[in-house]
Amino acid sequence: MKRIYLFIYICLWLTTTSYAQAAKDSLTLMAGEAVADSGGVAYGQPRWMRAKGGESRLEKIHKKLNPIDTTYIEPQRFNFTVMFQNTNTYEVYRLNTSEGQSITFAPEPSIKVGPYFGWRWAFLGYTIDVRHLDLTHRDRTKTEYDVSLYSSMVGIDIYYRKTGNDYRIRRVTLGKGINTEAMRNVSFGGLTSSIKGADIYYIFNYRKFSYPAAFSQSTVQRRSAGSPLVGVGYTEHALAVDWEAFGNLVDKTLGQPVAESVIDESLMFRTVKYRDISISGGYAYNWVFARNWLMAASLSLAMAYKHTSGDLKGDRFRLHDFTISNINVDGIGRFGLVWNNTRWYAGMNAILHAYNYRKSRFYTNNMFGSLNVYFGLNFGRRKN
Repeated sequence: MKRIYLFIYICLWLTTTSYAQAAKDSLTLMAGEAVADSGGVAYGQPRWMRAKGGESRLEKIHKKLNPIDTTYIEPQRFNFTVMFQNTNTYEVYRLNTSEGQSITFAPEPSIKVGPYFGWRWAFLGYTIDVRHLDLTHRDRTKTEYDVSLYSSMVGIDIYYRKTGNDYRIRRVTLGKGINTEAMRNVSFGGLTSSIKGADIYYIFNYRKFSYPAAFSQSTVQRRSAGSPLVGVGYTEHALAVDWEAFGNLVDKTLGQPVAESVIDESLMFRTVKYRDISISGGYAYNWVFARNWLMAASLSLAMAYKHTSGDLKGDRFRLHDFTISNINVDGIGRFGLVWNNTRWYAGMNAILHAYNYRKSRFYTNNMFGSLNVYFGLNFGRRKN
């Protein structure tokens, strides 16, 4: 069923950012930059947002968050936009032990398409998962929300992902002499996971470098520029595996009862949950290699402090090994290619998150991301 959710209006007032995106199966919502009309008061503003004189409070807030050097960055010139976007999401979990055993799980990638319509700083649309057009068979346990807010100075990523039951076993390594090729790409519904969190980062060279130009098309980068980034983040992870079902699948697929005697007990947890607090630093660069063209890339690495708890089987791996704090390295990458002549625009971008948790006997790697391909049209030129 197609669903359209209204973004909280006050959030737009306070953030006055250049881009926001949210999705749950068939939902995407975006917010463009806030701009006053020719009379100096933004449409739809209540009186408490209006300042004395010709400039509104909202406009003042927007200017403070988006000071730019117009020799490097061209601001948006239009009131309205329409866009069509294809979104592809992917995730993977890898579980490893010090004994050399590993299991990699990943669902089928989601492929969504949908239209959008924007007015100044409000951008609303929806997407449909084309892999599950038959709603009677749609996986209702899978939920995704992604919101990105970009201004010249500050960026925010907010995300929530709860997996469905469409995981497949991509690879299994149980030790020498055990051929597990027959288990490759076998469906497995016994894994559930969720991740929720937020990252906020500060852009140092905000007058010359524009994240919105690369990821929300609300400005145009006219000259190449880069900037260091610093940020903080918080995430909560949860992972559960039905190891009895996995063992039965191993025995059935391999044709012999090997699971109980072979699988390392370090993997025999029922649930693992951990909280991740991180401090990150990185660099982003927008390369204007031709007129109206932009290639963008940024990479941030984070020192992440993790507090983890688990429920493990057996005495070989004690519970307190999972409840102590730990520090690991996480990462986030953003990449984009854009053509934008201010009226028409098209391009693609990808955002990837990677998380690691490591102990002496057991470690996990989790990666998720999305690839967006889009094209759109701006119209209704602003008066000033």
